[in-house]
Parts: sequence; structure tokens; C-alpha cells
Amino acid sequence: MRTMLATLLEQLSSMTTLSIDSGDLAVIEEFAQSGCISDATTNPLFVAQAGQSGDPLYTAMVDESVASAVKRASVGSSLHEITDLAMDTLAVTLGARISALVPGYVSTEVDPRLSFDVGASVVKGRRIISLYKERNIPKSRILIKLAATWEGIQAAKILEAEGITCNLTLIFSVTQAIACGQADVRLISPFPGRVLDWHNARRSTIPDTPSEDEGVMAVTKMHSYYRAFNHKNTILMPASWRPSRGTSSPDFMLDEIRALAGVDRMTIPAPLLQMLQDSTDPLPRMLHDQGWGESSPLAGEEIAMDENTFRYMMTMDGCGNDKLGEGLRNFCDLTDELEEAIRSKVETKL
Repeated sequence: MRTMLATLLEQLSSMTTLSIDSGDLAVIEEFAQSGCISDATTNPLFVAQAGQSGDPLYTAMVDESVASAVKRASVGSSLHEITDLAMDTLAVTLGARISALVPGYVSTEVDPRLSFDVGASVVKGRRIISLYKERNIPKSRILIKLAATWEGIQAAKILEAEGITCNLTLIFSVTQAIACGQADVRLISPFPGRVLDWHNARRSTIPDTPSEDEGVMAVTKMHSYYRAFNHKNTILMPASWRPSRGTSSPDFMLDEIRALAGVDRMTIPAPLLQMLQDSTDPLPRMLHDQGWGESSPLAGEEIAMDENTFRYMMTMDGCGNDKLGEGLRNFCDLTDELEEAIRSKVETKL
């Protein structure tokens, strides 16, 4: 009798908790049924796509969110305030639908335009949790997603102290990871693919092996750092993937994922999940829990990450500084587009 070989997806899920990076409900449901996916992440792109897709399912969600915001608005609420509430309601409506498809965490992002405002980010995070509570979804299922600016990390620290767990995103630097670990945030999302993009844009050759990929090296260092300095409360969940060795072969598309097998969690888009599902190649574990408090990647004591140190180290990190700004601009542009579309719908209801 022939033994069925495990797929790459099955092998990976046995060592790393997997999340699907998508806002498409049908796609999420399909992969959730595989038994290999437990969580889901969304971002401003997915919410904007849902809000402007024209698909009857998502159009109904938008209309429901706008109607709810208009109904809830207090006397004297401005068009901006009602639109803002409608956008939050849409993000939570999408997240609530996703939460019915996966058993684990659902990440919902705070307006990225608030990434340099601690107080406003905290208020927004609390409101998102409140909107989920109205749908009988406990805060233990939700990760409030914030950009890993200094202010975003401080907002997360406040929310975490209130029992609201957070996902710090747009992480391109070990500096950001250290600050998040010291703030005891629940989860961070480094982007190895975009780190590689930055380095590839500045050289004429690409890595020969995934081990030479700067994105892989950055995540590996974060993994080692957290274990060396006992940051047990912060989960490492890389996102945003690239082929380390370029696009000359389809086999390279999974380079970074394979090179980081064994990391705490990963969030992966549907096309790459399908590639994992379609392959039965062997998958060795690359990252291990080598022992908490051991194998420090840095000599001496842990860096004490205050605001001055954070800003200095980020300024001196070309990739981290450039990519954080680029990521924020992209997310803010998408949010502006969504806001314009939602505002026009709110105006028709007033």
C-alpha cells in the first residue's frame, strides 16, 4: 500500500502556525478547510478592495457599514466622523465574517494615518474591539494591527496592558523587533520580501541561496534575539514573500518560506499557499527553539530601547527607515481612496 506523502503545506503547518493573508472570504474558506490554516490577516489593501470591488457580497457589507454608522452617529456628528466610523465598521464587518471561517486570530488594522499619534491609535484600537464585542466576538480572537513606528509601539504597549492584543506590522529592522519585544506586544510581522527588495535594488546580483537573503537573515536574527533575551510573550509572524534567487524558476517562489520553516507563525497569500499545497517535496525545519536565554546573537547585554535610541537606530538603518516610510505611504494612500468612496456613500444617506 502506497504511503501518501505529506504536502509542503502540511509539513510547514506541523512546525509553524499558519495564517492566510487575504480579504477574500471564498479563498479563506477554501484554505481553512485544509486544516492547515488557523488565522487570517487583513490590511488596508484588502479592506479597500472589499469596499470598492462591486461584488454584491462586499457591496452589501459596505452598505451595511455605512447605514450602521449613520444610525449610530450622535447629533452634530460631522461627515468626517461618520465616515471614519463607517470605515471602522467595514473593517470589523469583514473581520467578523473571517472569524467565522478560521478558529484563531483575526488581525484588523488601525487607520495607518494615525501611526504617529499614540492617543488616537489607542482610541481607535479600543473602538475596533468594542465593535467586535457587539458582534459577540471576544477580544482574545482579535489582533489590533498597528504600524511599528515608535508611537505605534507605545500605543500597543497601552492596549496590551488593557488585555487588547496587538500585531505590529511594517517591520523591516531588528530595531523595531527589539522595541516590540520590550513592550511585550503579542505579535510582530516582519517583511522579509521587502527587505530583500531594498537590497536587490542596490546591487547588480541577487543571492545565490536563501541563506544569503537579507530578509531571511533579518527574521532569523529576530528569532534568535527573542530567544536569547527571553521575549517569550512576542510571537514572530513574517509576511510578504519573495523568491530569494529571483524569478527564473517557479521553484524559487517558496525560497523565503522554506528558509524560515519553524518560525513561530507565518501569514501567506493564497497563491503561495496553493504552491505549498501542490508540492510534496521534503521540508526540513530551519529555525529551532534552541533554548530561551541562550545563544545570544549580540555580544553583551540587551539593548535598552528608549525613544532616542530607537529613532537613532532607525535613522541609521537605511532599509528599515526607507521601507517603513514607503509602507506607510502606500497604506495611507489606500486608506485615502477608501475614505473617499465611503464618504460619498455616507453623503447619500444623510
